[in-house]
Amino acid sequence: MSHRHALIAGATGLVGSRLVACLAGDDLFGSVIALVRRPLGVSHPKLTTHVIDFGQPGEHFDERVGEQAGDVLAGATDIFCALGTTIAAAGSQEAFRRVDHDLVIALAGASARAGATRFFLVSSVGADAASRNFYLRVKGETERDVTALGFVRVDIFRPGLLVGPRSERRPGEALAQRLLPRVDWLLGGPFSKYRSVEAGLVARAMAAAAHHDAAGRYIHEYGAIVRLAGGVRAG
Repeated sequence: MSHRHALIAGATGLVGSRLVACLAGDDLFGSVIALVRRPLGVSHPKLTTHVIDFGQPGEHFDERVGEQAGDVLAGATDIFCALGTTIAAAGSQEAFRRVDHDLVIALAGASARAGATRFFLVSSVGADAASRNFYLRVKGETERDVTALGFVRVDIFRPGLLVGPRSERRPGEALAQRLLPRVDWLLGGPFSKYRSVEAGLVARAMAAAAHHDAAGRYIHEYGAIVRLAGGVRAG
């Protein structure tokens, strides 16, 4: 059995739900754990789910996440984080930041202390800690703060609009999914990174990146995501 063990946070989301199948079918991992707020409803011999109540971020939030996850984090070598929401869905900028930054960093910090060596993060095209755009600034700060935790390897995925059916209603995003893919062909050269991308491609790219051994921090935008996804069988 492989000595690598994967943990997925955000396994019920657009990318995370597809990532479960990719990692469970990959011989690189001896086991796959889905850290969820509600039962996943998916079964596989290598897959186990662990329901956790993340609660509200605040003082010692990262310690509380670590305590609830317990031995689950202690056994994970590779952390795949597909947690995320939108400002509209969260209800406010503050609530959005709690999920897309505070929760992600709490998970990453607890995982690093438990011995995980690799972290795979779904971010966003345009993420920049110095951006004037709140959404992109939070994404950039999350990338920065995850990298500072000392993982041997950090892979950051910056897709444009994610395409695929969601379990939750996001009317604005649904409209964008219908319209934007029709103009992707206009985005060439340096603008290709803004193309829409199927969630399944991102999931397969994340699984493929796990097979790369070099240490460091790696940013994957549209072109790299597509190339990586071509090397892994669809889940």
